[in-house]
Amino acid sequence: MSRFSIGVMVDSFRLPLEEGIAKAREVGATGIQIYATSGEMAPENLSPTRRKEILDIIKSNGLVVSALCGDLGGHGFAIAEDNPARIEKSKRIMDLALDLETKVITTHIGVVPEDPNHPRYKILQDACEQLGEYGDEVGAYFAIETGPETAKTLKNFLDSLKSRGVRVNYDPANLVMVTDDDPIEGVYTLKDYIVHTHAKDGIMKKKTDPEIIYNYFAEGGIEDMRLEDYFLETPLGQGKVDFPKWLKALEDIGYTGFLTIEREVGESPEKDIAEAVNFLKKLI
Repeated sequence: MSRFSIGVMVDSFRLPLEEGIAKAREVGATGIQIYATSGEMAPENLSPTRRKEILDIIKSNGLVVSALCGDLGGHGFAIAEDNPARIEKSKRIMDLALDLETKVITTHIGVVPEDPNHPRYKILQDACEQLGEYGDEVGAYFAIETGPETAKTLKNFLDSLKSRGVRVNYDPANLVMVTDDDPIEGVYTLKDYIVHTHAKDGIMKKKTDPEIIYNYFAEGGIEDMRLEDYFLETPLGQGKVDFPKWLKALEDIGYTGFLTIEREVGESPEKDIAEAVNFLKKLI
Protein backbone atom coordinates (compact mmCIF):
# COMPACT_ATOMS: atom_id res chain seq x y z
CA MET A 1 0.00 0.00 0.00
CA SER A 2 1.55 3.30 -1.09
CA ARG A 3 1.95 5.99 1.51
CA PHE A 4 1.17 8.61 -1.17
CA SER A 5 -2.14 9.60 -2.76
CA ILE A 6 -2.46 11.12 -6.22
CA GLY A 7 -4.43 14.30 -6.72
CA VAL A 8 -5.05 16.65 -9.61
CA MET A 9 -5.60 20.37 -9.82
CA VAL A 10 -9.15 20.22 -11.11
CA ASP A 11 -8.85 23.64 -12.79
CA SER A 12 -6.07 22.22 -15.00
CA PHE A 13 -8.73 20.40 -17.04
CA ARG A 14 -10.17 23.81 -18.08
CA LEU A 15 -13.69 22.49 -17.61
CA PRO A 16 -16.69 23.55 -15.50
CA LEU A 17 -16.32 22.40 -11.89
CA GLU A 18 -18.58 19.34 -11.95
CA GLU A 19 -17.12 18.13 -15.26
CA GLY A 20 -13.61 18.62 -13.88
CA ILE A 21 -14.46 16.62 -10.77
CA ALA A 22 -15.77 13.74 -12.91
CA LYS A 23 -12.69 13.94 -15.13
CA ALA A 24 -10.41 13.67 -12.08
CA ARG A 25 -12.13 10.40 -11.19
CA GLU A 26 -11.81 9.16 -14.79
CA VAL A 27 -8.05 9.69 -14.94
CA GLY A 28 -7.57 7.72 -11.71
CA ALA A 29 -6.94 10.41 -9.11
CA THR A 30 -8.22 10.06 -5.56
CA GLY A 31 -8.13 13.74 -4.65
CA ILE A 32 -8.52 17.20 -6.13
CA GLN A 33 -7.24 20.68 -5.47
CA ILE A 34 -9.53 23.57 -6.39
CA TYR A 35 -8.91 27.29 -6.91
CA ALA A 36 -11.05 29.20 -4.40
CA THR A 37 -10.25 32.84 -5.05
CA SER A 38 -12.86 34.04 -7.55
CA GLY A 39 -15.95 33.00 -9.45
CA GLU A 40 -18.08 30.06 -8.41
CA MET A 41 -15.63 28.78 -5.77
CA ALA A 42 -14.90 32.07 -4.04
CA PRO A 43 -16.03 31.76 -0.41
CA GLU A 44 -18.26 34.84 -0.63
CA ASN A 45 -20.18 33.17 -3.46
CA LEU A 46 -20.85 29.88 -1.68
CA SER A 47 -23.77 29.44 0.68
CA PRO A 48 -23.61 26.71 3.33
CA THR A 49 -26.05 24.68 1.21
CA ARG A 50 -23.91 24.98 -1.92
CA ARG A 51 -20.77 24.03 0.01
CA LYS A 52 -22.46 20.84 1.13
CA GLU A 53 -23.67 20.15 -2.43
CA ILE A 54 -20.13 20.50 -3.81
CA LEU A 55 -18.73 18.24 -1.09
CA ASP A 56 -21.41 15.66 -1.87
CA ILE A 57 -20.51 15.79 -5.59
CA ILE A 58 -16.83 15.28 -4.76
CA LYS A 59 -17.58 12.36 -2.44
CA SER A 60 -20.00 10.77 -4.90
CA ASN A 61 -17.09 10.60 -7.36
CA GLY A 62 -15.01 8.78 -4.77
CA LEU A 63 -12.72 11.78 -4.24
CA VAL A 64 -11.54 14.02 -1.42
CA VAL A 65 -10.20 17.56 -1.48
CA SER A 66 -6.41 17.54 -1.06
CA ALA A 67 -6.21 21.34 -0.71
CA LEU A 68 -7.73 24.60 -1.86
CA CYS A 69 -5.64 27.07 -3.84
CA GLY A 70 -5.93 30.49 -2.23
CA ASP A 71 -3.43 32.30 -4.47
CA LEU A 72 -4.72 35.87 -4.77
CA GLY A 73 -2.16 36.83 -7.40
CA GLY A 74 -0.29 40.08 -7.68
CA HIS A 75 2.56 40.52 -5.21
CA GLY A 76 1.04 38.16 -2.66
CA PHE A 77 1.38 39.71 0.80
CA ALA A 78 4.35 41.93 -0.03
CA ILE A 79 2.42 45.24 -0.05
CA ALA A 80 1.42 46.20 3.49
CA GLU A 81 -1.55 48.39 2.62
CA ASP A 82 -3.14 45.59 0.57
CA ASN A 83 -2.79 42.99 3.31
CA PRO A 84 -5.80 43.59 5.58
CA ALA A 85 -8.22 42.69 2.77
CA ARG A 86 -6.03 39.83 1.53
CA ILE A 87 -5.66 38.37 5.01
CA GLU A 88 -9.41 38.54 5.59
CA LYS A 89 -10.09 36.82 2.24
CA SER A 90 -7.50 34.14 3.04
CA LYS A 91 -9.16 33.43 6.38
CA ARG A 92 -12.49 32.92 4.61
CA ILE A 93 -10.78 30.51 2.20
CA MET A 94 -9.50 28.58 5.24
CA ASP A 95 -13.07 28.39 6.53
CA LEU A 96 -14.20 27.08 3.15
CA ALA A 97 -11.40 24.50 3.17
CA LEU A 98 -12.64 23.12 6.47
CA ASP A 99 -16.21 22.99 5.11
CA LEU A 100 -14.84 20.91 2.22
CA GLU A 101 -13.00 18.66 4.69
CA THR A 102 -9.43 19.70 3.94
CA LYS A 103 -7.05 21.56 6.25
CA VAL A 104 -4.76 22.99 3.57
CA ILE A 105 -4.86 26.14 1.48
CA THR A 106 -1.89 26.87 -0.77
CA THR A 107 -0.61 30.17 -2.08
CA HIS A 108 2.37 32.25 -3.18
CA ILE A 109 3.05 34.98 -0.62
CA GLY A 110 5.57 36.95 -2.70
CA VAL A 111 9.35 36.62 -2.84
CA VAL A 112 10.89 36.14 0.62
CA PRO A 113 14.15 38.16 0.75
CA GLU A 114 17.28 36.30 1.81
CA ASP A 115 18.16 39.18 4.14
CA PRO A 116 15.80 39.31 7.16
CA ASN A 117 16.53 43.03 7.47
CA HIS A 118 14.92 43.72 4.09
CA PRO A 119 11.75 45.81 4.69
CA ARG A 120 9.59 43.27 2.84
CA TYR A 121 10.62 40.52 5.25
CA LYS A 122 8.71 42.03 8.17
CA ILE A 123 5.66 42.75 5.98
CA LEU A 124 5.51 39.08 4.99
CA GLN A 125 6.16 37.98 8.58
CA ASP A 126 3.31 40.10 9.91
CA ALA A 127 0.85 38.76 7.33
CA CYS A 128 1.90 35.15 7.86
CA GLU A 129 1.74 35.47 11.65
CA GLN A 130 -1.88 36.58 11.38
CA LEU A 131 -2.74 33.76 8.99
CA GLY A 132 -0.77 31.21 10.99
CA GLU A 133 -2.49 32.22 14.21
CA TYR A 134 -5.87 31.85 12.53
CA GLY A 135 -4.82 28.46 11.18
CA ASP A 136 -3.79 27.41 14.68
CA GLU A 137 -7.16 28.57 15.99
CA VAL A 138 -9.36 26.76 13.46
CA GLY A 139 -7.13 23.77 12.66
CA ALA A 140 -6.02 24.68 9.14
CA TYR A 141 -2.70 25.21 7.36
CA PHE A 142 -1.71 28.17 5.22
CA ALA A 143 0.84 26.52 2.92
CA ILE A 144 3.40 28.65 1.08
CA GLU A 145 4.32 27.28 -2.35
CA THR A 146 8.02 26.80 -3.04
CA GLY A 147 9.72 28.56 -5.92
CA PRO A 148 10.36 32.27 -5.50
CA GLU A 149 13.21 31.67 -3.04
CA THR A 150 15.50 28.81 -2.10
CA ALA A 151 14.33 26.14 0.33
CA LYS A 152 16.88 27.37 2.87
CA THR A 153 15.59 30.96 2.70
CA LEU A 154 12.01 29.75 3.07
CA LYS A 155 12.93 27.56 6.06
CA ASN A 156 14.65 30.45 7.80
CA PHE A 157 11.52 32.56 7.24
CA LEU A 158 9.21 29.85 8.60
CA ASP A 159 11.48 29.29 11.59
CA SER A 160 11.08 32.98 12.44
CA LEU A 161 7.30 32.67 12.88
CA LYS A 162 5.70 32.00 16.26
CA SER A 163 2.58 30.27 14.90
CA ARG A 164 2.58 26.72 13.49
CA GLY A 165 -0.26 27.30 11.04
CA VAL A 166 2.03 28.37 8.18
CA ARG A 167 3.47 25.39 6.32
CA VAL A 168 4.70 24.46 2.82
CA ASN A 169 3.16 23.33 -0.45
CA TYR A 170 6.22 21.71 -2.03
CA ASP A 171 6.51 22.24 -5.80
CA PRO A 172 9.80 20.74 -7.04
CA ALA A 173 9.45 22.15 -10.56
CA ASN A 174 9.30 25.75 -9.36
CA LEU A 175 12.64 25.26 -7.60
CA VAL A 176 14.14 23.79 -10.78
CA MET A 177 12.68 26.31 -13.21
CA VAL A 178 13.09 29.57 -11.31
CA THR A 179 15.40 29.29 -8.31
CA ASP A 180 17.86 26.67 -9.61
CA ASP A 181 17.63 25.01 -6.19
CA ASP A 182 17.99 21.26 -5.62
CA PRO A 183 14.41 19.92 -5.34
CA ILE A 184 15.57 16.75 -3.57
CA GLU A 185 17.70 18.44 -0.92
CA GLY A 186 14.90 20.98 -0.44
CA VAL A 187 12.59 18.24 0.82
CA TYR A 188 14.98 17.51 3.68
CA THR A 189 15.47 21.22 4.37
CA LEU A 190 11.70 21.81 4.65
CA LYS A 191 10.82 18.45 6.18
CA ASP A 192 9.11 19.92 9.24
CA TYR A 193 6.76 22.07 7.16
CA ILE A 194 5.56 20.12 4.09
CA VAL A 195 1.81 19.41 4.20
CA HIS A 196 1.03 19.20 0.47
CA THR A 197 2.95 18.80 -2.77
CA HIS A 198 2.56 19.60 -6.45
CA ALA A 199 3.78 16.93 -8.84
CA LYS A 200 5.16 19.09 -11.63
CA ASP A 201 8.23 19.00 -13.86
CA GLY A 202 10.23 21.51 -15.83
CA ILE A 203 13.60 22.83 -16.93
CA MET A 204 15.48 26.09 -16.51
CA LYS A 205 16.64 27.50 -19.84
CA LYS A 206 18.31 30.67 -18.63
CA LYS A 207 18.94 31.78 -15.07
CA THR A 208 17.75 35.16 -13.86
CA ASP A 209 16.70 36.87 -10.63
CA PRO A 210 13.51 35.11 -9.38
CA GLU A 211 12.15 38.55 -8.45
CA ILE A 212 12.08 39.41 -12.15
CA ILE A 213 10.07 36.27 -12.94
CA TYR A 214 7.55 36.76 -10.15
CA ASN A 215 7.20 40.48 -10.87
CA TYR A 216 6.29 39.44 -14.41
CA PHE A 217 3.42 37.33 -13.07
CA ALA A 218 2.39 39.96 -10.52
CA GLU A 219 2.25 42.84 -12.96
CA GLY A 220 0.71 41.08 -15.93
CA GLY A 221 3.83 40.93 -18.07
CA ILE A 222 6.90 43.03 -18.69
CA GLU A 223 7.70 44.49 -22.08
CA ASP A 224 10.39 42.65 -24.04
CA MET A 225 10.45 39.70 -21.63
CA ARG A 226 9.50 36.20 -22.81
CA LEU A 227 9.10 33.62 -20.04
CA GLU A 228 9.75 30.80 -22.50
CA ASP A 229 13.31 32.10 -22.81
CA TYR A 230 13.87 31.34 -19.11
CA PHE A 231 12.05 28.13 -18.24
CA LEU A 232 9.72 25.47 -19.59
CA GLU A 233 7.14 23.39 -17.75
CA THR A 234 7.19 19.83 -19.10
CA PRO A 235 5.12 16.65 -18.68
CA LEU A 236 6.26 14.57 -15.69
CA GLY A 237 9.48 12.72 -16.37
CA GLN A 238 10.56 15.01 -19.21
CA GLY A 239 12.15 17.76 -17.11
CA LYS A 240 14.89 18.02 -14.52
CA VAL A 241 12.97 16.77 -11.46
CA ASP A 242 14.29 13.33 -10.52
CA PHE A 243 10.97 11.84 -9.43
CA PRO A 244 12.27 8.55 -7.95
CA LYS A 245 14.68 10.54 -5.76
CA TRP A 246 11.98 13.11 -4.93
CA LEU A 247 9.55 10.42 -3.82
CA LYS A 248 12.31 8.69 -1.82
CA ALA A 249 13.05 11.99 -0.05
CA LEU A 250 9.35 12.45 0.77
CA GLU A 251 9.27 8.89 2.14
CA ASP A 252 12.38 9.56 4.20
CA ILE A 253 10.78 12.54 5.96
CA GLY A 254 7.57 10.61 6.64
CA TYR A 255 5.33 12.54 4.24
CA THR A 256 2.13 10.57 3.58
CA GLY A 257 -0.03 13.12 1.77
CA PHE A 258 -1.00 14.03 -1.76
CA LEU A 259 1.09 14.34 -4.88
CA THR A 260 -1.19 16.78 -6.71
CA ILE A 261 -0.64 17.09 -10.44
CA GLU A 262 -0.65 20.67 -11.66
CA ARG A 263 -0.50 21.22 -15.42
CA GLU A 264 -0.48 24.94 -16.23
CA VAL A 265 0.46 24.75 -19.92
CA GLY A 266 0.04 22.48 -22.94
CA GLU A 267 -2.61 21.94 -25.58
CA SER A 268 -3.95 18.64 -24.19
CA PRO A 269 -4.26 18.98 -20.42
CA GLU A 270 -6.49 15.92 -19.99
CA LYS A 271 -4.02 13.71 -21.88
CA ASP A 272 -1.05 15.17 -19.98
CA ILE A 273 -2.77 14.73 -16.60
CA ALA A 274 -3.83 11.14 -17.36
CA GLU A 275 -0.25 10.32 -18.39
CA ALA A 276 1.04 12.02 -15.23
CA VAL A 277 -1.26 9.89 -13.05
CA ASN A 278 0.01 6.75 -14.74
CA PHE A 279 3.63 7.96 -14.43
CA LEU A 280 3.24 8.43 -10.67
CA LYS A 281 1.34 5.19 -10.16
CA LYS A 282 4.21 3.25 -11.74
CA LEU A 283 6.68 4.93 -9.40
CA ILE A 284 4.72 4.49 -6.18
